[in-house]
Amino acid sequence: MEQSAWSIAPPVITIVLALWTKEVYMSLLIGIFSGAMIFAGGNPLEAIVAMFEAMEEKVGGNVNILVFLVTLGILVAAITKSGATRAYGEWARSKINGKKSALGLTALLGVMIFIDDYFNCLTVGTVMRPVTDKFKIARAKLAYVIDATAAPICIIAPVSSWAAAVGSSLPEGATVDGFTIFLETIPFNLYAWLTMAFMIFIIVSGRDFATMGRVVRDNKRSFVIPDEYKDAVETNQPTTGNGKIIDLVLPLLVLIGACIYGMLYTGGIHNEGVGIADAFADCDSSKALVIGSFIAFVFTAFLYLPRGVVKFAEFCECFTQGFKAMMPAVFILCLAWTLSGICSAKYLNLGGYVGAVVSEHMSVMMFLPLIFFLVAIGLAFATGTSWGTFGILIPIAMAVLDATNTDLYPMLVLCVAAILSGAVGGDHASPISDTTILASAGAQCNHLEHVETQVPYVLVVSACCVVGYIVDGITQNGWLGLASGFGALVLAMIIIRAQVKAIDTD
Repeated sequence: MEQSAWSIAPPVITIVLALWTKEVYMSLLIGIFSGAMIFAGGNPLEAIVAMFEAMEEKVGGNVNILVFLVTLGILVAAITKSGATRAYGEWARSKINGKKSALGLTALLGVMIFIDDYFNCLTVGTVMRPVTDKFKIARAKLAYVIDATAAPICIIAPVSSWAAAVGSSLPEGATVDGFTIFLETIPFNLYAWLTMAFMIFIIVSGRDFATMGRVVRDNKRSFVIPDEYKDAVETNQPTTGNGKIIDLVLPLLVLIGACIYGMLYTGGIHNEGVGIADAFADCDSSKALVIGSFIAFVFTAFLYLPRGVVKFAEFCECFTQGFKAMMPAVFILCLAWTLSGICSAKYLNLGGYVGAVVSEHMSVMMFLPLIFFLVAIGLAFATGTSWGTFGILIPIAMAVLDATNTDLYPMLVLCVAAILSGAVGGDHASPISDTTILASAGAQCNHLEHVETQVPYVLVVSACCVVGYIVDGITQNGWLGLASGFGALVLAMIIIRAQVKAIDTD
């Protein structure tokens, strides 16, 4: 379909309705159908056909992620039923001093699991949620820490599925190596670095503000478990097994190791002449997660059943319990992917429209990093995808700034860094982002509450990034831009510290 301004309507309708009504499922359905109606020229029957064709394509292409989610849900249910989670929670409570320590450990674990953001969100939430619950830390705050150490870590990790996504976004025939330019953008990815710094400030100071401040205060008075997760929690609470901490640690270590090996295997590490870096660059991360989760599931069965940690019938009950626990995330993901499909080049071509608009407004060289950053935030927010934003905007940057021109190459690096930075920022703020959805699922937090509490923090960091990328463009020096961005963030933190009273303290 030829791109037009109408292509931006479906994500805008979805986001406005979701924030207004607090009903994310219905908002997504209305947004999807409105996009299908635009594509079908107002023909309802054709719109229905287009809607389900897009769903078939997108959900079918992402089925490995859904299998991984359900398998992980089953694994979590089995670990919980074994009593290992209870044992771990009791140990952690005796060793961890308070809320700051619990959130700090959550952040550290998120930094350590840098291979893939999906895996990061769910694993960190699974391990740390029992601990943070014991300290009555708001699920929304846990979701924020998980989200802040998922994509922002992956986008600056040389060995990750995101590095491969950036490299694959370069147009065919590009004269520069995708992995090389990715490495050069790492120091200048302002959103990633500033987000981690701001997260540390929030954890240490306890000065939550805006919607997050209200939620934290409410949970301090009376700890809240979201309605959609109450059944899952109550179902999983009975612990008939005699599991110990090792029964939690070993399955998770196998899960991590098997997923990493799955990435290497799908990247061709078993082929002669393929190194680790090349294998990670060429991996199929979603298939690797399925491989890793299934291996971990089988390992857990052999770890528990022969030792009588849980009975066979109880272990089998975990299938339905795990599936039920993951249903909110699965349903939202399916709808979010469908909306992304309706906005794709085959249907409304939102990317083509944005790309054309951007290409027409590239006359002022010094503002290119800022322009790319703002456009990337808007596009990622509207579509809910960072990787799709890379694929649209990086080729435009490559076309505008000739990579073979040594004078323009430093500006190209800054512009690509701004695109990656904005893409992660927009993805963080978007209620239809799969990473945001999975952070909510990992924390078992109400999804829209996670979005509403995280957006003010995203805006603070993004405003500081704007300062940095303005300096980047004027000076064409990424280090000065980085220093300016951090300077703006320090000023913001001083103001917050002076104006906001500490809430979540030990």
